[in-house]
Amino acid sequence: MSTIVKPDLHGSVALNDPVIEMRGPRPRRRLLRVLVVTIVILAAVGGALAVGLLPRLNAKAALDLETEEMALPSVATIHPTKSNALVEVVLPGNVQAFRDAPIYARTNGYLKRWLADIGASVKAGQLLAEIDTPEVDEQLQQARADLATAEANYRLAVNTAERWKDLLKTDSVSQQETDEKISDAEAQKATVDSARFNVRRLEEMQSFQRIYAPFDGTITVRNTDFGALISVSNNQPGRELFRLADTRKLRVYVNVPQTYAYSARPGVQAELNSPEKPGKRIKGTIVRTAESIDSVARTLLAEVDVVNPNGGLLPGAYVEVHLKLPGGANALLLPVNTLLFRSEGLRVAVVEDGRRAVLKPIRLGRDLGSQVEVIQGLNESDSVIVNPSDSLMSGAEVKIANNDSGQPSL
Repeated sequence: MSTIVKPDLHGSVALNDPVIEMRGPRPRRRLLRVLVVTIVILAAVGGALAVGLLPRLNAKAALDLETEEMALPSVATIHPTKSNALVEVVLPGNVQAFRDAPIYARTNGYLKRWLADIGASVKAGQLLAEIDTPEVDEQLQQARADLATAEANYRLAVNTAERWKDLLKTDSVSQQETDEKISDAEAQKATVDSARFNVRRLEEMQSFQRIYAPFDGTITVRNTDFGALISVSNNQPGRELFRLADTRKLRVYVNVPQTYAYSARPGVQAELNSPEKPGKRIKGTIVRTAESIDSVARTLLAEVDVVNPNGGLLPGAYVEVHLKLPGGANALLLPVNTLLFRSEGLRVAVVEDGRRAVLKPIRLGRDLGSQVEVIQGLNESDSVIVNPSDSLMSGAEVKIANNDSGQPSL
């Protein structure tokens, strides 16, 4: 039952009158409902806006980021690798006997006989040939006769000088005459010495009738035969009769390019490969170098000594010399397509912080063809750009297109 509120005649309200009706709380509830509905509608509208606009905003932001990334230059990078301790270089070499000497005649005459032909192994001091020297023999006989005459004259001069000294004591002769006799004795002594030296010279020339081997080796050349005329003059050495080579040990001369000149030092090991025996390698060692670069060929002449007891190599042969050259202790290897040649010097481009290119100066060691040694300016952890653009500047932003191993990033 509703209660109706009516004012009385005096304007007061009677609350206990059943006719009075209370309507105060209903506007408040209605206002609350309107407020709740409004909030719900606003939340629904906000959710709809969020659902519709946020993906578009996210898509726009992603598109802007992708556009920015695509605008960056894409580069491939690699890491430097350590240089090997030894680098094998193959070079052509010329084989020569360790000792190789031509043997000449030292006297005139005719070849009486020869006792060793090509290919013969001879020992030091072994007789190789004999020369018949009739002229030298006659000259020697004459020289000996001259020596005997000089010795007789000298003895007479000495005796005469002694007599004059005794006569001088009794004033039988003058001092001048005595001095002349003493000087004559001294002159005769000089004549004896000269004759004796001439005899010795001719005896030595006569000893050249026999030709002996100067060292152990093999006869490689014989340029004479029985009855051949042997003629020797003061300005010419004469005819080469034999050539003797010691092949038990060989010298191999090799021209080392200037790039490897400082690594080809005495003590470096080498291996020789002959084309006739491709599967067999003979070990050798660099024993000396010319210590000078040939200004024309830009090479260093090096000598490799090889022990050849069984005659596996022949003098004059061509061989391939495999040199085991030491590399730089702290050297790193880089492909040549990573180098930048700038006016300020040689540079490589390195990616730092994952996206910034930095140009670093480097110092090169040896040129290995497709690779170069870097001895200063890089670390193994550096990411070096391959085929960098000539217009690349230090500090430019780049995008790495691979995972530093040469493989594209997934």
